[in-house]
Amino acid sequence: MTALATHQASPPTIVRRPRDRRHVLVVALDPAVPDRLADADVLVVAPARNTWLRHWVSDEDSARRRAEGCAAWLVGRLRRTAAHVEGRIGDADPLLAIADALATFPADEIVVVARPDASVGRVEALIAQARDRFPVPVDSTRGRLAIAAFATGAE
Repeated sequence: MTALATHQASPPTIVRRPRDRRHVLVVALDPAVPDRLADADVLVVAPARNTWLRHWVSDEDSARRRAEGCAAWLVGRLRRTAAHVEGRIGDADPLLAIADALATFPADEIVVVARPDASVGRVEALIAQARDRFPVPVDSTRGRLAIAAFATGAE
């Protein structure tokens, strides 16, 4: 009789390499340039926010154009410092815009960008809701005001 050798295979070893860069989801409420994004992979989401009346009559074209312009402008500015940056238009509700983005972008943190003179209550409420809903650190920055440059396309 021959003895059969039994060989138990060891489970495969999974090697996880840490990502080289941070992945930051930027929620652009306004065209303002956030700080602290050097060498990060960035996804800019500009919610297509609209007035109640325009939303009610399904007139979302101008809101989408403003959001598209804001995202494109901010992507152009962030390309100077970020490792990789992309932009897209998000849902009118910033929380839904964040949820949609997180479905495809593995963010390490979320940064809400608003003008220095934006309503503190509005921004803080969004941050509090996002912290309750998403398992990712959420912060805000009052970016350098860039409204004039955004409107004219200048630097």
